[in-house]
Amino acid sequence: MTIAALYLASAFVGGFVAVRLRLPALVGFLAAGFALGAAGAPELPYLSTIADLGVVLLLFAIGLKLDPRFLLRREVWLTGTVHMVLSVAIGLGFLGLLAVLGATQVANEPFSALALIGFALSFSSTVFVVKMLEDRSDTRSLYGRIAVGVLIVQDVAAVGFMSVAGGSLPSPWAFALLLLVPGAWVLHRVWNLVGHGELQALFGVMVAVGPGYALFEAVGISGDVGALAVGILLAGHPHAGDLSRSLMTFKDLMLVGFFVQIGLHGLPTAAQLVIALLLLLMLPFQVAAYAVLLWMMRLRRRTAFLAGLALANYSEFGIIVAAVGASNGLLGEDWVVVIALAVALSFVLAAIVNRRGVELATRLVPLLPHHGNAVLHQDDRLVDIGEADAVVLGLGRVGAATYTRLRDVYGLRVVGVEHDEVRIAELHELGFDAFRADATDLEFWNRVQRVGSVQVAVLAMPFHNANLIALARLKAAGFTGQVAAVARYDDDVDELRRHGADAVFHLYGSAGAALADHAAEFLRGGMPPPRPGPTPG
Repeated sequence: MTIAALYLASAFVGGFVAVRLRLPALVGFLAAGFALGAAGAPELPYLSTIADLGVVLLLFAIGLKLDPRFLLRREVWLTGTVHMVLSVAIGLGFLGLLAVLGATQVANEPFSALALIGFALSFSSTVFVVKMLEDRSDTRSLYGRIAVGVLIVQDVAAVGFMSVAGGSLPSPWAFALLLLVPGAWVLHRVWNLVGHGELQALFGVMVAVGPGYALFEAVGISGDVGALAVGILLAGHPHAGDLSRSLMTFKDLMLVGFFVQIGLHGLPTAAQLVIALLLLLMLPFQVAAYAVLLWMMRLRRRTAFLAGLALANYSEFGIIVAAVGASNGLLGEDWVVVIALAVALSFVLAAIVNRRGVELATRLVPLLPHHGNAVLHQDDRLVDIGEADAVVLGLGRVGAATYTRLRDVYGLRVVGVEHDEVRIAELHELGFDAFRADATDLEFWNRVQRVGSVQVAVLAMPFHNANLIALARLKAAGFTGQVAAVARYDDDVDELRRHGADAVFHLYGSAGAALADHAAEFLRGGMPPPRPGPTPG
């Protein structure tokens, strides 16, 4: 327990310092891993198990939100495939340049080894990217779904390489995994009987680790792929979103172990550290390649750069590919340490960059030619909300209830904005006038301002930073109406007010006040207050 206490304290201190420096906590977890490795801290025997469980639950949660048909779209599979080829070419060119400039560690490697290094660095981290998208509440945005789809294409390529290079093809029993497709019907029936609460969370962990991870590992296929596949099979269940949310805290705690573990791959030499830092210089070229490829698929420049920036990191799969290559004599052992260090440093860099990813993507937009709205991909076209008195951004429970009250009680013409296409379809069935758009997009607010009829904007998105960015965008577009916003914490309330929100409602405080009003009304009148209409979601 003493060793565990040391690791826990180090992770907490690292995360705390990072947050105080206004950096993502995972930067601190990575730093804690480096510090523990440099200090020669004793190995924590079950850290690898904790990290693996965090990754399994993360991939299972991705699957719960994923439509497998989306993977067949060319902006996913073609972008992922072509980008891997381009990344290997970028890696070969860059490493060749380092060899010409006199980097001995690179110059001593054959062409095949350099190509393998480029391949290892062509992947982006599924764990890092999905964690970042979840923090932004962007997993179901268009750019978020494209990024996750590309990651799955990359993961399949990595698993294929490891199977071929390791000489261990999947067992013939792997075909029996197809029985999971009809077996999903049984899991759906069991899930219906589970209900909510801790039993549902336990059901999710059991399914992710059992039919997901363990069965696939048993037949020679990566258990991570299995967790993702089983999540996809269960994605159609009406409680899929609820299960994903119930696993969130547990999954996030387990992932702390993953990020700490990344820093424990050995203390690098000065030469290895320099090579790892130089490898980070390839990331801007990889971002550019993503942006150009997605722009060629007729996506908006902003969407292309957002996806590219989200994928601007190296992957833990790169470390595994390098280790498999080294064990088979395809690569020097020193490169495993270099690539592990490059992966960790790329996480730090990507966390800092993506903290302001929306603003950076907006600034990069002029670098690519403009597509007219008529030729854009149909899922990425700009929308006009028409003549409306109020616009509600974010149509979860709070946003949907706000929309309903503004429309039914106050008689306003209301439109809702949401970036989740599944949610949009649900709301259309319930009679909502809702559009799919990005509230943090300046072009959207310019169109709203040109209409000139909107008097009230309500920022009801679940991610505080998204509400802040949307507030800045609507102010930049010259919006002169009233702005109301929601917040979970007192300091978030103060920050929104400082940035110009006319009214900010504390979610928990406002709920308590509303409950007190209903209770007092019941006591005064002897009759219960009128029940509000049903709220979707």
